[in-house]
Amino acid sequence: MVSDAIRLALTNLPSLLFFAALLIATLRGGSARAYLDWLLLLSIGVTNVWAGLYHVFAPETAAAFIGWQVSPFQFEVGIADIALGVIAIVAFWQTLAFKAAVILFTTVYYVGLVIGHIHQIVSAGNWAAGNAGALLLLTVLQPILLIACYWILTRRQAARPL
Repeated sequence: MVSDAIRLALTNLPSLLFFAALLIATLRGGSARAYLDWLLLLSIGVTNVWAGLYHVFAPETAAAFIGWQVSPFQFEVGIADIALGVIAIVAFWQTLAFKAAVILFTTVYYVGLVIGHIHQIVSAGNWAAGNAGALLLLTVLQPILLIACYWILTRRQAARPL
C-alpha cells in the first residue's frame, strides 16, 4: 500500500509540482511574478531534475514509462533535463532578464519534445503515459504560462513612468 502511494506520487510528480506551483503562487498574492517564480522553481526546475535523474539512473524504467526502448541517448537527454532543472531552480532568485533566458530555453526544448511525442503518437501509436496524456499537456501548457507571465511583467514595467 505504501509502495503504491509512492509509485503514484512519483509517476504524477510533474503534475503535482505544477499544481503546487500554482497553489503557492496564488497563496503568495497571485501576481504574474509569483506564478513565474514558482513555475520555474517547481514545475520546470524540480521536475526536470527529477526527470533527468530518472533517465540517467533508471533508464529502463524511464524508457518503459515513455513507451520507448532503452537508448544511449537517454543519458544525454537526462543531462539536458538536469541542466534545465538546475538553471530553472537558480532562476527563482534571479532577475527577470535571467528568467527570460530560462523561459526561452524551456520553450525551444519543450516545442522539440512536443513534436517528438506527437510524432510517436502518430507514427507508432505510442499512447504510453510518459508520451501522451497529462505529461504532454503540461509540456504544451508550461511554456505558454511562462511566456504569458513574462509578457505581463514586461508590459507592467514598460508602463511605469520614468
